Amino acid sequence: MGLPELESMAPAIGVSVPVLRFLLCFIATIPVSFLHRFVPSATGRHLYAAVTGAVLSYLSFGFSSNLHFFGPMLLGYASMVLCRRYCGIITYVAAFGYLIGCHVYYMSGDAWKEGGIDATGALMVITLKIISSVINYQDGLLKEEDLREAQKKNRLLELPSLIEYIGFCLCCGSHFAGPVYEMKDYLEWTERKGIWKPSEKGKPSPFGSTLRALLQAAICMGLYLYLVPQFPLSRFTDPVYHEWGFFKRLGYQYMAGFTARWKYYFIWSISEASIIISGLGFSGWTNSSPPKPRWDRAKNVDVLGVELAKSSVQLPLVWNIQVSTWLRHYVYERLVQKGRKPGFFQLLATQTVSAVWHGLYPGYIIFFVQSALMIAGSRVIYRWQQATKGTMFEKKLVAMNFAYTLLVLNYSAVGFMVLSLHETLTAYGSVYYIGTIIPILLILLSKVIKPPRPATSKARKAE
Repeated sequence: MGLPELESMAPAIGVSVPVLRFLLCFIATIPVSFLHRFVPSATGRHLYAAVTGAVLSYLSFGFSSNLHFFGPMLLGYASMVLCRRYCGIITYVAAFGYLIGCHVYYMSGDAWKEGGIDATGALMVITLKIISSVINYQDGLLKEEDLREAQKKNRLLELPSLIEYIGFCLCCGSHFAGPVYEMKDYLEWTERKGIWKPSEKGKPSPFGSTLRALLQAAICMGLYLYLVPQFPLSRFTDPVYHEWGFFKRLGYQYMAGFTARWKYYFIWSISEASIIISGLGFSGWTNSSPPKPRWDRAKNVDVLGVELAKSSVQLPLVWNIQVSTWLRHYVYERLVQKGRKPGFFQLLATQTVSAVWHGLYPGYIIFFVQSALMIAGSRVIYRWQQATKGTMFEKKLVAMNFAYTLLVLNYSAVGFMVLSLHETLTAYGSVYYIGTIIPILLILLSKVIKPPRPATSKARKAE
């Protein structure tokens, strides 16, 4: 489709030309991924993954996008070839440094907020892929007894070829919005090994799960388009908003966060459909009779799990699932010293890395610091739940944790959406910083009044 057609179509559906071009290329990842199934050899599939990813990047973002992608990709590969012992830390610093430079240069957050788009979002996904593959190659030097389960599963004993590495990074456009997956899984899928090896259970059909993901995407986009005109972010700095009562302002914050999430649900549903139909989304068979295929490798969000989360601790397990998994394996767990338990420092450091990965906007940093406080506060309530198991207080504390999560999540999300320091503090101040004060009070309270041990623990100790 030529540029004149795009220029006439874009205003008709209420988006800019760059966003429409991205959406068309993004949706095209579904048929492109489907055709990957029919490429005859492993080498051919690696080549197809690399070429189609590069072409879709060019069509969506222009020629410069591939230059931005190949810079850190080749640097990561060179570090594996030349300095395996330290390639992880070298690539971590260099890849993140380059990503931050692109965030600052392109001011990508402002572009996204105003309805524009650039290649920085795709570079974010590629950065995580580069780092994970390089670290897993470095882990191949370590003794197995010194490794965690995730390290044992994902480590690379041999250097991937350059075409395998590029195919992994750009695979059929999966770098547009994720999900992030491991190099070892990509290699086994491409070479038809591991769970992708032909078996007596037959070849799993992806079509039912693909259709489910596409239906979910259609519903999510419909809801987003219906809600977004009613809850614009500009309202937070509107004098009318500040004339409302406290509970109306708090309700608007909830609806603004609720509305914004449907856009992400749509994007992740499309990317899930793309990975499923390629076959990479296959994650094994159920134990039922007859066995059924599972397709959760590509799952990046559980919509009901987010909206009905009983605890803030559950949110990383149901929101941006694959990035949360990456952060756990490549930040959180690696900051925990052997024989020691993780604490608030590991949580805060992980959330800070996530904030920097998104961009150096005050709103991102405040949101992820807020989310660390939110999770820590939720853990306090959960400990009280455990201590009151079987009593009349347990259900009240469960309801309290649900309400707490609902309140603090949507309060915190305002920073992620508006980005600027002034707008974030204005919105937080309009509800008297309630979503910051409550988690801090809970954390302080847990230091002063420690919950008693659960009755079951006492019984076990007595035994």
